[in-house]
Amino acid sequence: MKLPIAEQLHLDQRKLPAEVFNRLSSRAGARKEWKAREESAWNNFGKPGRDPGKLGGVMSVIAADGDWTPHLKLAQLRNHWDQVVGPAIASHSVVTDFRDGVLTINTESNAWATQLTYLIPQLTATIRQRLKGLEIREIRVTGPQSHNFRRGTGGRRYSNRYMRR
Repeated sequence: MKLPIAEQLHLDQRKLPAEVFNRLSSRAGARKEWKAREESAWNNFGKPGRDPGKLGGVMSVIAADGDWTPHLKLAQLRNHWDQVVGPAIASHSVVTDFRDGVLTINTESNAWATQLTYLIPQLTATIRQRLKGLEIREIRVTGPQSHNFRRGTGGRRYSNRYMRR
């Protein structure tokens, strides 16, 4: 013979009707609340303030909260570098790094590095005016890597036998 379900589940038979009643009444309350929200949504359809935010606005809020602003401003500077320095200089230089407020610009030749060095005060003012949120303390302009003429460990070595005295 099978035991009653209340004994199988170790439930108190005296409290069982009250538990069933509480569950059904909470379900009915949730259903009533859901219907009220549904009716409210239909009544407010098309009213101002109910439209979802545009993606650009949402992304701006996320970027401002997540400290992404300097990185986004640096990307903007790299993309519009020709508008900051002009197309001639921009074709021979590139923004390479930005760390701790130091903006590093690399050029193709030392002549372009010299030209950009003279423009540093104007560059600083232009960048500060157009890209608020990118705090630049210093601008460093580097030319092409120079050759190292020092004798190092990896260089060719000659024995004293071939050297003239």
